[in-house]
Amino acid sequence: MILRDKPGILALLFAVRCSVLPHIAPQLLFVALFATTIVAIDRHVLTLPHVQAAPLAVFGVALSLFLGFRNNAAYDRWWEARRLWGGLLADTRSLSREAEIFLPDPADRRRLLTAMRAFLHQHRCVLRGLPNDAAALRDTATATPDATLDAMAAHLAEALRQGRMDGFGARTLSTRLSTIALAQAGCERIKLTPLPYVYSLLIFRTSWLYCLLLPFALLEPTGWLTPLFAVIVAYTFFGLAEVTEELAHPFGLTANALPLDAICRTAEISLAPHLDEAPPLPLQPIGYRLD
Repeated sequence: MILRDKPGILALLFAVRCSVLPHIAPQLLFVALFATTIVAIDRHVLTLPHVQAAPLAVFGVALSLFLGFRNNAAYDRWWEARRLWGGLLADTRSLSREAEIFLPDPADRRRLLTAMRAFLHQHRCVLRGLPNDAAALRDTATATPDATLDAMAAHLAEALRQGRMDGFGARTLSTRLSTIALAQAGCERIKLTPLPYVYSLLIFRTSWLYCLLLPFALLEPTGWLTPLFAVIVAYTFFGLAEVTEELAHPFGLTANALPLDAICRTAEISLAPHLDEAPPLPLQPIGYRLD
């Protein structure tokens, strides 16, 4: 996720880091070359059709509305994912406090809370499609978030049977695990249910069609400035489409994805006092980007 104060006018115009410009540069270059070729042919080879601007204006409005609709749908996915991970962080803190109340044995508390820490990292790796890293395997013998939650529930059942926890405590902690599992399922639903492919296909086709037709409407009024205006329009459409694509995948590794590493580190900081450990330092943005 990009964390940056509002830049000045020069930085706003020329900022490249953490922008979508590197991703869409090939498309912009092609549009510029295509528009330049069209102008050159029209001026020096043969007169090409000069399209009226009105039809393209209507076309552009329709494309803008559809891009806005897709952007809203993508942002809803991103925001729901952030809310779910915020809920996981809150549940982690609540679990640690409830463990202090209902699990008097320090060994029981440590076993439960270290498993919770491992669960968060395993969940992060699954959502990002990455193999378990050292943090995900540090505190537990299980390899998946589901197995870790099952192990936590089995540990609570064992503590209840052996009298190390009363029934009310078992119910409270098991309810907390259910809430955690619900947030986990919500994240998996977002990951496994992408935006309909037809949205991306339609945006891709219509954006290219518009940008390739635009130079024919600009030949007469703008002349050799046609490539400049064509690139500006292409930057708007292709840039918004790229941002939408990143927002639609909130658990990815792009600049606009959620900072799952930083959220997991915040959870570790919250758990550290309950585990009698020194809290780690919070992660800081690198080049305005927080992962």
